[in-house]
Parts: sequence; C-alpha cells; structure tokens
Amino acid sequence: MTERFYLYDDAEETKTRFVSFMGENQRYDLAITQTERYYGKSLVLDLQGSRFAIIGRDDLEEPGYLESVFKLTAEEAAELRDFLGETIM
Repeated sequence: MTERFYLYDDAEETKTRFVSFMGENQRYDLAITQTERYYGKSLVLDLQGSRFAIIGRDDLEEPGYLESVFKLTAEEAAELRDFLGETIM
C-alpha cells in the first residue's frame, strides 16, 4: 500500500447554528457553521435537500447564486437570502 498524501489535515474550533424555519413556500432546515477556514465565510448546509455552499455577504448579492446552489425558485431564494442576510457576518 502506498503512503497517503495529505493536502491538509487540520482541526479547528467552529461555531454551528442549527435552525429550522417555515417560509411562504417551503421549510428550511439549515446548519450554519462559522469557521476561519473559508476567509470568514460560513458553511451553509441544507439538511433536507442535501446541498451545501460556502457563503459570505458577497455571495448573497450574486444574482442567481442561491437559486443555483440550493436548487430554489427565485421566491424561495429571496426568503433564504433575507434570512442569511441577518445571520451571516
């Protein structure tokens, strides 16, 4: 067996918030992890849809980003964008 080659193998303290809320169109079950790993961005996991993204405030302003990553309609993405805008630093 060949020796395993790691690109990195780090451990760090993180803060994770689990939140569930009902929007006008659907329920959102999220895990939001804050870490230093991604330049201050948060790791947002959609627990129901099995999707995730590394999101910062700049990503929330990117047209179509949430729709694409989380496979949402424009209305659903607007609800999620509003919530994450209050949550993400």
